[in-house]
Amino acid sequence: MPTVLRKYGLRFHFYSGDRYEPPHIHVEGNGGEAKVWLTEVRVAEAGGFSQKDLARIVAVVEEHRQMMLEAWHDYFA
Repeated sequence: MPTVLRKYGLRFHFYSGDRYEPPHIHVEGNGGEAKVWLTEVRVAEAGGFSQKDLARIVAVVEEHRQMMLEAWHDYFA
């Protein structure tokens, strides 16, 4: 389960079993979990995060989207 980024107490990562899904990133921290699509940045699933937390997560993913996509493609190549 490669960690791609840590920011604001959150861990952005993906699971090795994610290979057959479209590119996405999992986020854990502060008592919550989320899954965010990378092709069109949007929250796919979330639990335990406030709307403010989710907005921050989406902003971080948008800021680091290219790096996350490269990590995804490098790992699953």
